Amino acid sequence: MTSPAGTAAPRSADAGPEAAHRPAAWVRTRLRATPLAALLTAVLALGTVFLAAAFPRLLDRTADQGLREFLRDRGPAATSILATADLRGDAKGLDDAAALLTAHTGATFRVAPGGPVYGSRTGKPRSLTNPGLARPEKADPVMDLLYVQGLRDHVTLADGSWPDAPTPGRPVQIAISRDVAETVRIHLGDILETASATSDEKAPQALVVGIVDVADQNDPYWTDLSCLNRACLNYTTGKEPAAYWRTAALVDGSALERVRTWQTGAQDFWRLPVDVDSLRADRLAATERDVASYLTGHTANTLANETRRPGLHMNSALPELFRQATERQEAAAPLAAIGPAGLAGVGMVVLCLAAALTGDRRAAELRLLQARGGSRSGVLLRLLGEGAVTVLPAAAVATALALWLLPTPRWGGAVLAASAVALFTLLALPLRAARLWARPRPGSGRRRVVVELAVLALTVTAVAEVRRRGVATAGEGADPLLVLAPLLLALTGGLLLARLQPLLVGALTRVAARRPGAVGFLGLTRAARGTGGRPGAAVLPLLALLLAVTTAGFGATVLGAVDTGRTRAARLSVGGDASVIVPVGVTVSSAFAAAAAELPGIRASAPVWADTEVFVLGGNGATRVFAVVADPAAYAEISRSLGRGAFDPAALSGGAGGPDAPVPALVSAELARQLGPAATHRLRLPNGAELLTATAGTIDATPALQGDGRLFVVLPAGPAVALAPELGRANLWLATGPVDEGALRSLVRERIASDTERGARVGSAGSADQGEALPTGYTVRTSAGVTAELADDPLQESAARLFWAAVLGAGALALLAVLLTLVRAAPERTALLARLRTMGLRPRQGLALILVETLPQTLVAAVGGGLVALAAVALLGPAFDLSILVGAQIARGLPIAVPPVLLPTLGLTALVAAGIVAEALIAGRRQIATELRAGDQR
Repeated sequence: MTSPAGTAAPRSADAGPEAAHRPAAWVRTRLRATPLAALLTAVLALGTVFLAAAFPRLLDRTADQGLREFLRDRGPAATSILATADLRGDAKGLDDAAALLTAHTGATFRVAPGGPVYGSRTGKPRSLTNPGLARPEKADPVMDLLYVQGLRDHVTLADGSWPDAPTPGRPVQIAISRDVAETVRIHLGDILETASATSDEKAPQALVVGIVDVADQNDPYWTDLSCLNRACLNYTTGKEPAAYWRTAALVDGSALERVRTWQTGAQDFWRLPVDVDSLRADRLAATERDVASYLTGHTANTLANETRRPGLHMNSALPELFRQATERQEAAAPLAAIGPAGLAGVGMVVLCLAAALTGDRRAAELRLLQARGGSRSGVLLRLLGEGAVTVLPAAAVATALALWLLPTPRWGGAVLAASAVALFTLLALPLRAARLWARPRPGSGRRRVVVELAVLALTVTAVAEVRRRGVATAGEGADPLLVLAPLLLALTGGLLLARLQPLLVGALTRVAARRPGAVGFLGLTRAARGTGGRPGAAVLPLLALLLAVTTAGFGATVLGAVDTGRTRAARLSVGGDASVIVPVGVTVSSAFAAAAAELPGIRASAPVWADTEVFVLGGNGATRVFAVVADPAAYAEISRSLGRGAFDPAALSGGAGGPDAPVPALVSAELARQLGPAATHRLRLPNGAELLTATAGTIDATPALQGDGRLFVVLPAGPAVALAPELGRANLWLATGPVDEGALRSLVRERIASDTERGARVGSAGSADQGEALPTGYTVRTSAGVTAELADDPLQESAARLFWAAVLGAGALALLAVLLTLVRAAPERTALLARLRTMGLRPRQGLALILVETLPQTLVAAVGGGLVALAAVALLGPAFDLSILVGAQIARGLPIAVPPVLLPTLGLTALVAAGIVAEALIAGRRQIATELRAGDQR
């Protein structure tokens, strides 16, 4: 400091080093100067880092939940390991073997908390010959002997006593469940006689000493225990099967020798239920290897040696279930990853936009620091310190919240994603500032063209590679190229729209210039220049919205294709929208057909005679075919509605002119090729009668027959029944239209099924919701019911929920990008509107000016995103095989459909447009009023 004379100012004698001037801390000063900007930066970091950490956790939870529910739905028998060996030793030996078998689990899978279920059982049952026992069709009931460890924890003694040790020469003591006793009519104290296999054999006997009540019939403990808790209805083999009851009786652990002598093939068994809830999708491959080793590998050999049972045999359905689960995970992986990938793309754009707008706002400050001698590294380090104070605490809190709110064993991916986003957020502003300080170089337009061409080349390469090789095969994980291809297409579309938008808006500006009024012209002129006169920053919100719309449209198309394919597969499986199948010897009566046709929703219906025991007689011998006899008009309408084997009913007209007149017939293309050019052929029916037919045309498929490539014949009911009355006994009923399954079941019970039908009453799928079950052999199916069964897939449901959550997040970030741009341009726009207000601009016109300036970009991005989504479907669709997601085999590829793309496009557009209008209404008037009172201070 100098005096007015230019001499040095005197320093106080008391002044020490502490009195020297100390500059204020940069970071503290800057944060105090702009607290709102610092708070917004922290909030943006908190939201983006939380999303980055949350979605890997959601993906992990979705995969684990889908795997566990898939295995749980298969039942405890399928998810258990069954070990068997020849019956040997006593109950103590069974306990020791169970401990050894359990000890070798736990690495990647473990036994369920209920523990193993083990014991000894007879290999074959014995027939019970007591005259008073229940015999549904005069066939003797049969019974197994069984010892199960821990049985008394699952049953209670209702009457009598528990079985005791056997006494030589006396019947073996047994206990049976109350359900078995009541069904087979066995009483306490009965001595059950058995049939001898040979005349020299003394048939064993059993004394019923106890009746037990089962605590829970649905307890997994009873899985695969040979009809122990309830009697099972079985059927004998042969031409005329007869129903009989099969039961099992309990013996004491000291009676294992009696189990051995009851029948040949007695064995010890150990069922190890795998704890499904402990399995993890990321360890599925290792789990599969460990289970395979347990069944037939090194572990199996070790167990055989340790238990001293060389004949120990392991069996389980788990390897096949693991293979199916892997295929399902790989099929759902693209659907689950497309949404989060789009969200990540939009999030990066928003962070770049925030850094660009902040850099523009502080450009004058940074240039002043440069002019006053500030070094680039020093200023950038200070900017980095600002970001560290605001970003890092918010990122830590967001990561902790994601780990706490979404618990899952895996945390590495979430922490890595959160760290990457936090680092990107931290470096965005310093990198933007470094670019502001860089000297402008000539040829920047050429560099932009080079970058755009590089993006285009990368996009073309990705699309071509996906189309060439298809989706990654099962076991390779989610295909990153397939996930990134829609984003690359969206990026290319965004760059193209950024080039076209000024031209399109400029053309509209020239049109508006020729019309009266200045609002449209001014708004379009500002839109053509870029929001706030910043064309570079205006590209980023355009790209954010386009990424969100493209991701939503492409993913919605995949989901729509899955739903459409599932509905189509269900209709093909049913043969229409409803079908009724009756047992052999039962006829679909005309009264039922007439009443069913009157059910609400039925559009077309037909009773059908269908049989596989029909042969076409020709020069090459007899060819077995599937024969269908139905009313031509009704069956043609069903075929047309189903889109399977459509034909003109006039082709089956005629016939029945006499015994020698041929009946017109439609044959499959393959059968026509085998039969050759002959005009007529003879059909041999199941009863031995023959029918002369004439080929009236060929079709590729028919509703009554599932699958393609089969040999079949379709005959008209009228002339065929006139010549062979047997063909009028319809055994199938098909219909189209949304029929109520419960009403159809009730009609089947009333008009077809009778109380004299033999067999137990067993319901088909969905019968619990449809009232009383149908007798055995009757089947009622609807396409709606089959569709619901196919759609009951927790993995796909979770992937769909995750996708829509990502779409909503991407839409919110896209809206944030637009609002950030509007807020940054608000001061300049407010000043313009204030000046125009003094020139007579009305408030409504000011609002219209804001909308005309901002909405064109939104509309261009929405339309462009929808078009890019359709292009992505057309280009990438052939690589998709949705059969696993559908639950049935369907054609490969994605159909191009406008509605799945249109709905999310309109939704996101409406969301962004509403945000723009709200910002204009809330902030615009207040800022304009303030500007008018204070004047222009810039």
